[in-house]
Amino acid sequence: MAKTLVRSLCFRLLPIGLAVALSGCGLVVMDPAGDVARQQSNLILWSTGLMLLIIVPVMALTILFAWRYRESNDEATYRPDWDHSTSLELIIWSAPLLIIIALGALTWVATHTLDPFRPLARTAPDRPVAASARPLEIQVVSLDWKWLFIYPEQGVATVNELVLPVDRPVRFRMSSSSMMNTFWVPSMAGMIYTMAGMETELNAVLNRPGRFEGLSGNYSGAGFSGMKFWTHGVDEAGFARWIEQVRAKPGRLDGATYLKLEAPSENVAPTGFGGVERGLFDRIVAMCVKPGTSCMSSMAHGGHPAVNNRPPDPDHAKGALTREPEEKGNSPHLMAPHGNAPGNRDRGDDANRNMTRLDVPALPGASAAARA
Repeated sequence: MAKTLVRSLCFRLLPIGLAVALSGCGLVVMDPAGDVARQQSNLILWSTGLMLLIIVPVMALTILFAWRYRESNDEATYRPDWDHSTSLELIIWSAPLLIIIALGALTWVATHTLDPFRPLARTAPDRPVAASARPLEIQVVSLDWKWLFIYPEQGVATVNELVLPVDRPVRFRMSSSSMMNTFWVPSMAGMIYTMAGMETELNAVLNRPGRFEGLSGNYSGAGFSGMKFWTHGVDEAGFARWIEQVRAKPGRLDGATYLKLEAPSENVAPTGFGGVERGLFDRIVAMCVKPGTSCMSSMAHGGHPAVNNRPPDPDHAKGALTREPEEKGNSPHLMAPHGNAPGNRDRGDDANRNMTRLDVPALPGASAAARA
């Protein structure tokens, strides 16, 4: 008897407990601060509504039929030889077909309208972007395990801190130092992948000031849980003041500083660099920040000098795409470890946490110091 009372009390209190537990949860995706994310949330609502047009009637009719044609109901019509109804078939097939057509049209339009590579046509439903307006460019690099943001026009860079002017279009150019990650600020736009040696893009906008969480949605190793940053929406005057504060910082982000920053580290506090070496992001994408390394673009186009302006070598071998079949040979795997890995026998060794590149190609004729 006592167990029955306790069980009954628990079932009655369960909805109250769930309501209290969920009261502190914010539905960020459904209540965003940016126009792109708002359009994406509307797409979710429209898609859910269209699907409920089938789900709700089917569930209701299932309960209705089970009740109406139960064995004990003698008033229900009994027709054991019934097998077809043209009107019923039309309803059963036409309704799902119309919903699928509506979903397909909605998805096709939204896919093109919300293409992350497509420049914004508006910052809000009633605010189109002027043809002469220039978006703010921010270069994003996912590191192990932190985020690097470069403001090329302003000449500054930050780690784990992103500041955006409200109602101004922003163009993100994104890449990764090693592992694939996803750049995601739920209040601003959907997640976009970042990959080493490749560049992806996102056009977005924030429409209200505030502090919004940013994170990675793709597991990338031991420090993934701390790979978060705050995005601050400010007005134009506040953005200008913040830029001046970052410019006053003594550090400068050049190739040597980036190579140190690229090393794995966890739970990194926000920091800034008062200066940035020109063209650094392009070398990060081309994977040739380290002096003496050949850029990916030079490998693909055969014999062009690296992005770091190293003098061309007259004996430089042709790229693989321009060689004849008989000229091609074998080369070592760039990402494979050479010999036994330092942490292959020690499960707690720090080498097991290093997710960065293990080797990079060197230009032919480079010195041993350049290859090191």
